[in-house]
Amino acid sequence: MKSNSVSQAVVAPYAEALMSLAQEQKNLDAIAKDVRLIGDTLTDSLELSQLFASPLIGADVKKGVVENVFGSQVSPITKSFLLLLVDRKRIAFLGQIVNEFKALLRVIDQVALAEITTALKLSRSQEDSIRDRVKAMTGARSVDLDVTVNPDLIGGVIIKVGSQVVDASIRGQLRRLKSSLTAGV
Repeated sequence: MKSNSVSQAVVAPYAEALMSLAQEQKNLDAIAKDVRLIGDTLTDSLELSQLFASPLIGADVKKGVVENVFGSQVSPITKSFLLLLVDRKRIAFLGQIVNEFKALLRVIDQVALAEITTALKLSRSQEDSIRDRVKAMTGARSVDLDVTVNPDLIGGVIIKVGSQVVDASIRGQLRRLKSSLTAGV
């Protein structure tokens, strides 16, 4: 827990500073697009994440990588921000900063994040149905889904929105049935 709070103490100010700068420059949409691109790139490239996290790789190399990978694809503000992270030795936290920025953006845009765990890949209509239910539950304007497939659920779905959890999985139903049967013994 301590390492999580330490990283949050590092991550939050940088995400908030980028958000503040984006709003101040009236450039929020472009920077939000840049942040999504950076997040997708980090997700797709484990090597890039490892390079940024490595204390053995120098700042000059990391700046060169930022320039080569993101230089022409992101706005000058975003590129300057990435270079600042390298200078301040905070580039290792880039993935977490991206996630925090996205969370701040969801608050501004009134978008709820629903973390979905399902046994099978969801169809488009199932995703739309879940979005509608989460909208009704939260009052959000729209809903982002973060879907994870876990065959151990057997069937059904687990939906987590903030601190609320709806467990409609077969595994959850079996666990509740077991609890009720053993409680009666």
